[in-house]
Amino acid sequence: MNFATLRNESRILMEINLKPVQGSRFQPTGFPDLGAAEYQLNDGTRMLLLESAQSMANRLEEICWDRASNDWNTTLKDLPYVKVEDENEQFVTTSVLESHRLNSPYILESGDKTFFNQLKEELGGLNEGRVDLRVLAKILLKYDPSCLLHGIFLAKKNLAGGRLRLPRALSAFIEAKNITIAASGGVKLDDVNPKGEAQKGFGHVPFHRDEYTGDITAFFNVDLAQIRGYGLPEVAEELLVTLALYKIQKVLRDGLRLRTACDLEPTAETPELVVKRPHSFTVPTLAELEETLPRLIQQTKEHFADPAVTTVCYKK
Repeated sequence: MNFATLRNESRILMEINLKPVQGSRFQPTGFPDLGAAEYQLNDGTRMLLLESAQSMANRLEEICWDRASNDWNTTLKDLPYVKVEDENEQFVTTSVLESHRLNSPYILESGDKTFFNQLKEELGGLNEGRVDLRVLAKILLKYDPSCLLHGIFLAKKNLAGGRLRLPRALSAFIEAKNITIAASGGVKLDDVNPKGEAQKGFGHVPFHRDEYTGDITAFFNVDLAQIRGYGLPEVAEELLVTLALYKIQKVLRDGLRLRTACDLEPTAETPELVVKRPHSFTVPTLAELEETLPRLIQQTKEHFADPAVTTVCYKK
């Protein structure tokens, strides 16, 4: 990958048009007490937030994880993360799978404070004065580089007074425009006791359902300026940018089944990512990124924890 074309750029902005794998309807993400996030542009265009930035961050993380082996997929072997086990050494979770990454309560709220105290000691110089985010970035690179892409907020007063925060350097969301509602519904049948008490799950229970049609676009943003601002070695910067692009290409190929009724794929008209900035940049293919990443991981290894997987014991 030619990083020279990105040296003076602040962002990589990309987008791609999507469509349902089958049919024309799709089910958007729903929010508590709100439902689907519909809105309207100044020109009257009806819009829908199909998948939020926070949800896409989780999907970009999970697509790299092999559930069968409870480890990174083959491409990302030797990339650091924190694994959580219980007192019987049984798997609980990892910083990759946790929505708040290293700020997971299973990592920082455990009765076993070994790792917490280790972090506290390494971050000790940040307790007073202006927080040097370069120090934080160096420590995050050591234990879980994904935090440098997906953001972190170590909201613990014993860790620099709860001031350790990084926004997302890799962000994504999916919108739909020119939307219309496809209203439908159904009924949960109970042939044993049709007149039973619905609140307890008995009887016939009718329900309504709103799906949507429209023009779907996924947007991706890699903040190069933020990554450079971490002050990490050049090889680590290259690793983070390559990892970000890999996650994007991987989720576009393997991770667009958002829900049962929302299974998407790129359209025939735009099968590849369209780069809006910088225009001179071409996104490497998934195969090219899979070939490059293992080399960059090995070249950055001296900055990682040893062993790369840090095991934490979770005690209630």
